[in-house]
Amino acid sequence: MITENTCMKLGFEIDAVLDGKVSQTKFSNLLKGRTFVSVYMRDNTSACDKQIDALIAEAKTFSHMGVKVIAVSRDRAAAHLAYAEKKGINFTLVSDPADLFSKAADAVVEKSSYGKKYLGPTRACYLLDETGVVIKVIPAVNVAKHVEQIRTCLSAISQSARV
Repeated sequence: MITENTCMKLGFEIDAVLDGKVSQTKFSNLLKGRTFVSVYMRDNTSACDKQIDALIAEAKTFSHMGVKVIAVSRDRAAAHLAYAEKKGINFTLVSDPADLFSKAADAVVEKSSYGKKYLGPTRACYLLDETGVVIKVIPAVNVAKHVEQIRTCLSAISQSARV
């Protein structure tokens, strides 16, 4: 997994969903200041819904703190559009069926489901600056405590800035 102070290569094309619209852009174009990128597996699944619901509840608070939120999954843009409307999502959803973001973060791992092994993205969260430099990494998102994990990252950053 990528480490802090490493610049991610985010020049790949993705579909982004925001405000009821899909736009195709480079991932790097989405970074407008400090941004948390939260990787989840699929829309409309129990654990992922908890992760997204927590982000929905706090996205405005993070925005007031100068931090954007982006959520990334393998879902197609059309599915993200419906999901965003259903849930009232107020941040960017990225469609990444090829796991390009997770590959850039060196966070694609072997998983197992019903005895079948496959490769998939790690449920992780990354705080990036506007150039793609990793400020902090949450290597294992706890869906029940995701917002708490993000707040801990932000607190650690503000503490180090005061030193």
